[in-house]
Amino acid sequence: MTTPTIVLVGHGMVGQRFLEALAERGVTARARVVVLCEEPRPAYDRVQLTSYFSGRTPDDLSLVPDGFLAEHGIELHTDEPVTAVDRAARTVTTGSGQVFAYDTLVLATGSYPFVPPVPGKDARGCFVYRTIEDLLAIEEYAKGRTTGAVVGGGLLGLEAAGALKGLGLDTHIVEFAPRLMPVQVDEGGGAALLRTIEQMGLTVHTGTGTQEVVTEDGAVTAMRLSDGSELATEMVVFSAGVRPRDQLARDCGLDVGERGGIAVDELCRTSDPAVFAIGECALASDGRVYGLVAPGYEMASTAAATIADETVSGFTGADLSTKLKLLGVDVASFGDAHGTAEGCLDVVYSDSRSGIYKKLVVDGEGVLLGGVLVGDAEAYGMLRPLTGSKPPVSPEQLVLPAGVGAPVALGPSALPDDAVICSCHNVTKHAISQCTSLPEVKKCTKAGTGCGSCVKVIEKLLPAATDKGLCGCFAYTRSELYEIARTLRVTSFAALLDSHGRDGAKGGEGCEVCKPTVGSILASLNNGYILDGEQAALQDTNDHFLANMQRNGSYSVVPRIPGGEITPEKLIVIGEVARDFGLYTKITGGQRIDLFGARVDQLPSIWTRLVDAGFESGHAYGKALRTVKSCVGQTWCRYGVQDSVKMAILLELRYRGLRAPHKLKSAVSGCARECAEAQSKDFGIIATASGWNLYVGGNGGATPRHADLLAQDLSDAELIRLIDRFLMFYIRTADRLERTSVWLERLEGGLDHLKDVVVHDSLGLCDELEALMAAHVAGYKDEWAETLDDPDRLRRFVSFVNAPETPDPTVKFVPERDQIKPDLQILTIGTLEGATSR
Repeated sequence: MTTPTIVLVGHGMVGQRFLEALAERGVTARARVVVLCEEPRPAYDRVQLTSYFSGRTPDDLSLVPDGFLAEHGIELHTDEPVTAVDRAARTVTTGSGQVFAYDTLVLATGSYPFVPPVPGKDARGCFVYRTIEDLLAIEEYAKGRTTGAVVGGGLLGLEAAGALKGLGLDTHIVEFAPRLMPVQVDEGGGAALLRTIEQMGLTVHTGTGTQEVVTEDGAVTAMRLSDGSELATEMVVFSAGVRPRDQLARDCGLDVGERGGIAVDELCRTSDPAVFAIGECALASDGRVYGLVAPGYEMASTAAATIADETVSGFTGADLSTKLKLLGVDVASFGDAHGTAEGCLDVVYSDSRSGIYKKLVVDGEGVLLGGVLVGDAEAYGMLRPLTGSKPPVSPEQLVLPAGVGAPVALGPSALPDDAVICSCHNVTKHAISQCTSLPEVKKCTKAGTGCGSCVKVIEKLLPAATDKGLCGCFAYTRSELYEIARTLRVTSFAALLDSHGRDGAKGGEGCEVCKPTVGSILASLNNGYILDGEQAALQDTNDHFLANMQRNGSYSVVPRIPGGEITPEKLIVIGEVARDFGLYTKITGGQRIDLFGARVDQLPSIWTRLVDAGFESGHAYGKALRTVKSCVGQTWCRYGVQDSVKMAILLELRYRGLRAPHKLKSAVSGCARECAEAQSKDFGIIATASGWNLYVGGNGGATPRHADLLAQDLSDAELIRLIDRFLMFYIRTADRLERTSVWLERLEGGLDHLKDVVVHDSLGLCDELEALMAAHVAGYKDEWAETLDDPDRLRRFVSFVNAPETPDPTVKFVPERDQIKPDLQILTIGTLEGATSR
């Protein structure tokens, strides 16, 4: 018998999942499998495409496990687009003229970006946003340009806008619909999303379309919109939706839908039984083209099972629920998100200040039909599986945030056994409950290996089996390790690992999780200079060189400027240092000045100039106190009621260098007008006529949280004493990399318990907490000055160990706006021939 040949056209995410499904069923062992890929590289994670601009390489995005193709004898041909299919001869022809015979043909050609047919759409500076090659072209063209526009405000359009903004362009989003993400979110969700995105500095134009791309000498100079306005821009990225790539099917006479898509039955067979179609190119039997990866994966499994002669129920439709993080904003929708069912009701929670919008759609009996979540999608993993059932608590409790009247936390136990926890791979709660650990779940069911939104729920479904230990080296949590190190006076990682590590880890070197965590614990306990002895090997890259590494291998230097107060003489020194070393300077939102672009070998020289002028490390590189921001207070402001600058300086100097589970930020406002934004900080202080109000557990960034009032009308001494207690209690009990905002919400008893402990001393710990802080204050030493005073410590600050006088030639810059920026053409940090890089 001859070996049958399966030809797969297209090697995207769905194509790779099809190959894995064939391998799982043993088909690759009894058939020749040929893959014809149009792109120059194997399958990669297109969902995470934008992460390329955050430093991930094309190899990082690859979805093909090392050795997978060779292990299963799969023939992959890249840069080999298929140009024709001869169904009678059962052959396909490629662009290079090669002809491949097939017994079974699988079309996974995906989709192509829709470009509106407007004048100028093909001008120089117009792009689509679909492949890694598209991103490389956008990145190259953006160099030296200042403005860009994205046509389309859907999922991919917002991703593209984030990419342009990240490349330094003033970015506009043009969306024809009246709101952003019109398919996924409703009017309220779109409004919340719009506010948040505009606060990020992007300009949004909704309810208008692109009428013309204006050009000059063949290049984009502007866009003319349908509302009559003209938008100046130097490049345009079209991301206005996709269309199924069905031309091969049309040309060879396969049935296609009226609006596109290769028509398939429930087994994903086309009108030719020897030809299958899966993914975005296919028109499913329910008349829908699915543009999400989860339905594509399900179709891939269906086709593979059919080819393997397995009995399969077939693909009859899929869940269109989505959860994404767009421009740092969580957005999710599930079920009947728009409330199209007759007689349905909405339950809505909206906080425009925080950019949070939640809507649940229920029927008259309280059955959950769907919902929209913007700004806070934490509950998505629990709500989506409950769709179609009546939740055990009222809908209002499901949307209210913690601390605002939501007394019940909905747990995984409320989910029925047939609830689909992982929609990417269609895995139920029952299937997950058969496993004993998260790695086993991933291996046996693939749940958690797709978009990842289900991982938290999976972990909660395995409470008895989930290891609460910090990592594979320690069976203890971070807070338990802190107490062990403090109580037993452990001063080294090796000693802690040998005495309290897991049996298989004792005597070892630790891992990337426990080493920086224990390093932070030891630093919190005042264990001396952070880079002495074995402590140097425990640190992350930034702490290792007492500076922040930037994307091109250079470093930033951030001197401390307590309270944002600085003399003209010190300002002049910073300017002279930046000028003499050719550094990029940036005033931050935390009232400091960042100096970017220093090579590692330049750091000691820069520090010398700054330390001589009275500066010290600002600890911008560490999980430590960053800044205590302040307004000008009563000294200058007619509204001020206390000296906020003096208090901010006192606090920053007191807590400088304090190592913690995560970075710490603070602010002091001189009156209730709150110009320093104290209520978005880990600990914030607002002046009153009678003293100070102390707020804790606030957080800005992607998941903002309003701080809670811990105590009010405090004297200076009372304020400092409570902050001492709060910070040391947090450091003792928080988890690894846990911000105070997350810690406070996780803390059993929440704010009430925290008050009992640090205000009323319910646990009798306050004397101990204050003593720990007093030891920190007394033992503080500036890490920059400590380094400069020791020749042995200085030896680490070279680009090449065996060529210490040689600067790193790969750290390069290009000019922009009278300063420098990294040369992004240099994508990897290399070494000189014969030299060993640090």
